[in-house]
Amino acid sequence: MELTLAHPVIKAFMCGSLSGTCSTLLFQPLDLVKTRLQTLQSSAQPGSGRVGMVTVLLSVVRTEKLLGLWKGVSPSFVRTIPGVGIYFSTYYSLKQHFFQDSSPGAVEAMLLGGGARAVAGVFMLPVTVIKARFECGRYGYRSVAGALRSVCQTEGPAALFSGLMATLLRDVPFSGIYVMFYSQSKAFLPEEIRMSPVAPLANFSCGILAGVLASLLTQPADVVKTQVQVNPQLRTAEAIRYIYMENGLQGFFRGAVPRSLRRTMMAAMAWTVYEKMMNHIGLKS
Repeated sequence: MELTLAHPVIKAFMCGSLSGTCSTLLFQPLDLVKTRLQTLQSSAQPGSGRVGMVTVLLSVVRTEKLLGLWKGVSPSFVRTIPGVGIYFSTYYSLKQHFFQDSSPGAVEAMLLGGGARAVAGVFMLPVTVIKARFECGRYGYRSVAGALRSVCQTEGPAALFSGLMATLLRDVPFSGIYVMFYSQSKAFLPEEIRMSPVAPLANFSCGILAGVLASLLTQPADVVKTQVQVNPQLRTAEAIRYIYMENGLQGFFRGAVPRSLRRTMMAAMAWTVYEKMMNHIGLKS
């Protein structure tokens, strides 16, 4: 079936999947560095030495070569291609159902973004768990299918949904806050910019601003989520206690720089590509 004949929701899914593919391939190294930072043991930091993003980056390149920075890209693709597609198609469906003849306000935009992310997050959580384990370097999985099979056999299928609460506490607010700031900042753009050839660049800038704010506000939940998913024996409350006992309050902001860079750039690129493609095929994004 040609794209022009497809249902609008299918078109939104395909546009979202393509935008997610581009952004994932570019920014996977930042996600790997973020995961390594969050799963470092305090005993690995002798004295007062501080392990930062550059240290981890150089360590990965030195021990696993340059391509080691893309470790976990397979589960990232398996998660992102359908996951971003589900997110944007759900967002499009909700927006068309509730706001077909009007534009959502700040609160409505936040609810739209959060609702779409909740659907996509729950659906793709098993692959998110596998992705976190690939990136942390503690597991010897050879493939996504093999990892899924290993987890089900050794820990039970329930382990594939570990970190559900922390994931929702991270992703739903992030998406809601992001869509709210993104839509409202775009609304303040002058009409001549919105209709000009530089509109994608202006939208990308709005996306960066929204991404930075949303990333910083949801960083603690991301740290908790990572700990729960790479340490199956930990519950959410236990992970919070463990992080605080090991690193204090600053432990909840471990990996904030690479995550903010990655989430901000990925979200800005995904939304810019999605909106450009939707406009190209004649749909209002």
